Amino acid sequence: MNQATGAPGTSRPGGRTARVREAVLRAAGDALADKGIGGVDLAEVARLAGVGKTTVYRRWGTVPGLVADLLAEMAESSLPRARTGALETDLAALAGLILKTLTDERQGPLFKAVIAAAASDPQTAAALHRFYRVRIDEWAPCVAEAAARGDVPAGTDADEVVRALSAPLYYRFLVSGDPLDPDTAARAAAAAAAAARAGAYA
Repeated sequence: MNQATGAPGTSRPGGRTARVREAVLRAAGDALADKGIGGVDLAEVARLAGVGKTTVYRRWGTVPGLVADLLAEMAESSLPRARTGALETDLAALAGLILKTLTDERQGPLFKAVIAAAASDPQTAAALHRFYRVRIDEWAPCVAEAAARGDVPAGTDADEVVRALSAPLYYRFLVSGDPLDPDTAARAAAAAAAAARAGAYA
């Protein structure tokens, strides 16, 4: 991670630096989940993390800078993609992971807070876009592998298949308030796989 002169989260620190980063990001995530981004204060995050206020201001600078690093850390630590050998079960694993994240008592409110902040803060929006770009890059190869096996048409847009799976889950999470449950996740995965097989994303 760069210091004040660069974007947070651009390298992975070690030793005490890593412990400080972990403590600060954990405190920031808790504050986001509890209060939303408007309730996050750098001095309070420093107090909760047990580190000096100067350290937090010097290394992260602003709340959006802290949120950007939090998203970078979440992308770094998220589970790797499934390798089941079949598109349907790979996509079902992704849908299950999204469901688990969005319904988690801490992660769900945290994502809502970040997504809400991204609507009005360009730095938070850019960090959120990077987070999802990392996750799409992680999971898109399962579609490319399905194309190589002949399970979906050649030239299928793998990124679009991943987006198509994710979209109905996020719609329920953010817009409709309809239940998010394993059946919903399974349907989203099956629908994305069926559409990919039919050539909808070719």
